[in-house]
Amino acid sequence: MKINIYYGGRGMVGDPTISVINRIQSVLEDLNVRVARFNLFEEKRNITSLPNTINDADGIVLACTVEWHGIGGYMHEFLDACWLYGNKEHMAEVYMCPVVMSTTYGEKEGTLDLIQAWELLGGKHINGICGYVKDSVEFELDKTYMGLIEKKTENIYRSISQKTVSLPASNQMMNQMISVAPAISLTPQETEQLSKYASDENYIQTQKEDIRDLASHFKTLLDNNGISEEERLVKDFREHFSPKEPGSAIFKLVIKEIRNPLILDIANDKIDVRYGNVEKPSIVCSISLDKLNSVMSGHMTFQRAFMTGDMQLRGDLKILSMLDSCFDF
Repeated sequence: MKINIYYGGRGMVGDPTISVINRIQSVLEDLNVRVARFNLFEEKRNITSLPNTINDADGIVLACTVEWHGIGGYMHEFLDACWLYGNKEHMAEVYMCPVVMSTTYGEKEGTLDLIQAWELLGGKHINGICGYVKDSVEFELDKTYMGLIEKKTENIYRSISQKTVSLPASNQMMNQMISVAPAISLTPQETEQLSKYASDENYIQTQKEDIRDLASHFKTLLDNNGISEEERLVKDFREHFSPKEPGSAIFKLVIKEIRNPLILDIANDKIDVRYGNVEKPSIVCSISLDKLNSVMSGHMTFQRAFMTGDMQLRGDLKILSMLDSCFDF
């Protein structure tokens, strides 16, 4: 099973929707679901081509934050692209789960807006998640709320895997009446190709990213005296290991830009640093390479990275402080 998550917020620190979809993604991955995540604010140049990514999905999550009024421009633009360029035959078989969090007012209206839009596209919807959040830090640390999100995610998984049947909606009948092409009838393949051309600088942007990745790779080799980023991380963790008090724990660092997790196996004054997997880690940390480098350069602590949402955790949170106390970054 594959589920795509489309986040339509601005990616700001403290956005409660990010905490919710992080937890949803984590639970789905634990259930062996393939999850693809698209941050629309990062893909704004290519939004018109994003409907093509729905073609291999069994379900999608449309997530956004109501900051003052409505679901925001990025999500509207994405839904417009689905209407103009999406494969409606496939979307009719795709289940949509709305996730709308509000920092002001209007989360229920936003949820209804997403449901109505998806029904007009011919798709099916399942019960989603919506709520008001006053303090995003307190919300993310509240075990009751996080447990509720996990249970709702399990229901999302069941609904999609069991292909839950719902009664027909009038919106779907409206879709049949207004979605007829007025002049030119295009096949799904032709529509997909059109969406690529409609996306300004799509191919150029891809080439730029490839060149930037290659340049970054070779620059890393030069800056690190010829060693790769993976080797540098292992070397730095070993060299800066300086435990202040005895303790044992296994930390699994899931670094987004590196394929294999980094395992820190600490046993009092000894440490084993390696790439691979471990069956029962004490805690699992998910962090980007950029934020990890900020921690290792002393600009922030692991605790601070967690509190600001730059790092997500799963496991025994009580031993998080051990990461900061065992390394002299």
